[in-house]
Amino acid sequence: MTMAFDEAMRASPAETKAASTAKALGPLPEWDLSHLYSSMESDLLKADLDRAMSDSQSFAGLYRGKLVALAEHEDAGKLLAEAVKGFEALSDLLGRIGAYAGLVYAGDTTDPQRAKFYGDTQDKLNAAVTELLFFELELNRIEPALLARLSAEGPLSHWKPWLEDLAKDKPHQLEDRIEALFHEKSMTGHAAWNRLFDETIASLRFTFGDEELTLELTLNKLQDADGAVRKAAAEALSEVFRAHLRTFALITNTLAKDKEISDRWRKFEDVADSRHLANRVEREVVDALVSAVREAYPRLSHRYYKLKAKWFGREQLDFWDRNAPLPKVEQRTIPWTEARDTVLDAYGAFSPEMAGIARRFFDEKWIDAPARPGKAPGAFAHPTVPSAHPYVLVNYQGKPRDVMTLAHELGHGVHQVLAAPNGALMAPTPLTLAETASVFGEMLTFRRLLDGTMDQKQRKAMLAAKVEDMINTVVRQIAFYSFERKVHEARKSGELTAEALCELWMSVQAESLGPAIRLGPGYEPFWCYIPHFIHSPFYVYAYAFGDCLVNSLYGVYQNAAEGFQERYFALLSAGGTKHHSELLAPFGLDARDPAFWQIGLTMIEGMIIELEGME
Repeated sequence: MTMAFDEAMRASPAETKAASTAKALGPLPEWDLSHLYSSMESDLLKADLDRAMSDSQSFAGLYRGKLVALAEHEDAGKLLAEAVKGFEALSDLLGRIGAYAGLVYAGDTTDPQRAKFYGDTQDKLNAAVTELLFFELELNRIEPALLARLSAEGPLSHWKPWLEDLAKDKPHQLEDRIEALFHEKSMTGHAAWNRLFDETIASLRFTFGDEELTLELTLNKLQDADGAVRKAAAEALSEVFRAHLRTFALITNTLAKDKEISDRWRKFEDVADSRHLANRVEREVVDALVSAVREAYPRLSHRYYKLKAKWFGREQLDFWDRNAPLPKVEQRTIPWTEARDTVLDAYGAFSPEMAGIARRFFDEKWIDAPARPGKAPGAFAHPTVPSAHPYVLVNYQGKPRDVMTLAHELGHGVHQVLAAPNGALMAPTPLTLAETASVFGEMLTFRRLLDGTMDQKQRKAMLAAKVEDMINTVVRQIAFYSFERKVHEARKSGELTAEALCELWMSVQAESLGPAIRLGPGYEPFWCYIPHFIHSPFYVYAYAFGDCLVNSLYGVYQNAAEGFQERYFALLSAGGTKHHSELLAPFGLDARDPAFWQIGLTMIEGMIIELEGME
């Protein structure tokens, strides 16, 4: 008996299935982080860390306490431009180091060596950044009319959008020493609790038959064609989440209190105002979005899930069946190469330039795709810094949604590449607009797949999957936002028990999903694994903002395709240099108009109506 045959004889059914899935997926790429640094022990990395600290100290020695006086100098525009240029160079250097440490850590958050490297690097970066905190604070102390005149022309005019944007933070800035204290304490405050959450989530294992699965692999089984598999996965998730509820409740309570303290010192009126400011979007715009989506629950999620329950021959679906594939529709594992070609073809049909940028992610090893133990769950596109390039992380398992996730993250990546020439200070895009390219990339991919599918059952399955993605992006994320608001408001009155958090979760889920989804026992702790609640409070509405915005943009594209690509690329290339109203104006769109949100919501409703007609 050969060794290979002997090993196969000893393999469990689970191992055999895993091997079969891996074979179907084909080779999955892992990113090459040597584009940033060759290793955690790299001499260049050590030298850059030393240089980051020494250059930050030198910069502080040169400019701290002097910017207001410098603005009065006869050559003020040139001198201030030199200072901002130096600050931008330091921002790029610090960002490169931080990005590398974060990406290494994301590759395996359970590895003690990587965790120590990440923590130690963050400590050193924190010290360097503390030296630079004065700069933006002092720029905002220059008399506004004077700074406006200096930045109107000459060398400082290049950074005029950044300076104008910076001024919006002025009402919430604190005295220099308090800002420094807030920053330094963040490493033992919210950053430490973020890390505890990440490492706890990555270390969780869920018993499924004779397997011990990670979170990502277990969540993936909620999309399995077999209802028994979905139920078993949901029960495994619930059991482990419930066993760790005290930890997750403590993390949530601590971070909510930490944010309340910061908001109070910075004089933010509403629990979400700091996020609105960071997103450069007005509270009334977000309120209009939330109101429009909540009013649309009955005609979107409630209506769709009632239809889906009917397809399954039931009055109600259990919560683990919410994202189940349609019955009697063939499910297959989509190889990585097919996913790659699908996305690139869709991008190329819209714009060869867009496809060319996306192709670099595959050709130059900017993507990490395998679902490894310890790897950060979910997916993201990290912009790193303008002097480098973005990286994409996905946990690819061959489901149709994984193809859409790839399209989504590559949209982010293309956006980040196009915005990079704006430099480290102006390349970053507010989250509301940062989701534009990603959701648009998904839409392009979906439409191309749908147009190429002639089989009626497959078309129905694809349309249903897209509706579910849109509901998850719009309805579900606004429900998440509502949950966060309830949590942060309630936390002002005292610590919340795990049971209280579960009750708040169930209340918003019942409202948003509707009566056709049975939220039975076991679903109560499912709030605890959502990373956005921990890492970026109130981030979630940006998804709904982006989806509705893209639906409107896509409507413009369909009705007036000529010249659209140029305007679209101009929007992406702007990075953070323009307000959303200025960027949307060339398309005839205005997010401040309450009717704007109905465009996107009506598109989702139209797809549901189309599905009803396929009965």
